[in-house]
Amino acid sequence: MKINKLSIAVSAAFCLVFSVAAFGQTETFSDPNVDYTFDISDTNWKLTSRPSNISPNVSYVYGTRSDGYLEVRKLSIDSGEEMRDVIKSEEDSLQFKPGFVAGKEESFSGNLPGRVYNFEFLKSGRNWSGRYYFLKADDNTVYVMRFEGYRDKLLSLRNVIDSMARTFNIATGK
Repeated sequence: MKINKLSIAVSAAFCLVFSVAAFGQTETFSDPNVDYTFDISDTNWKLTSRPSNISPNVSYVYGTRSDGYLEVRKLSIDSGEEMRDVIKSEEDSLQFKPGFVAGKEESFSGNLPGRVYNFEFLKSGRNWSGRYYFLKADDNTVYVMRFEGYRDKLLSLRNVIDSMARTFNIATGK
């Protein structure tokens, strides 16, 4: 009987150590075709589109596209252009999504300063939401991390996607 209790305790300790190690893993996205990096703390995010010389865009999916989708884009802006104008331009194109409802815009701070724009829309008869992070690299460059997915799923991933945006940074040596 003592051996069973001991083996159960050892097995439980091993499982605890293994699960802590698995949850603590962070992957850093970087690629020679882009000049930025960011950390991905949840292993459910899978790279679906790698940047190339032709298309510098990056995309990730969380399980399925409807659970969570990320696309990273680089925007060139005029020197001195206000962030609200960049967001307004993006919002103008989003208004064509079915059931589009503009949400609030909020300040955001991480490695790069920026703003977050939230919105909701309908897709395939379901409520979806978007959370776009506009991160200013310099006077002429803004990066947009576009997260979209089912409204409740994206809301449950809020801490994870905030963390990804906070770690977004310009790669050194590029």
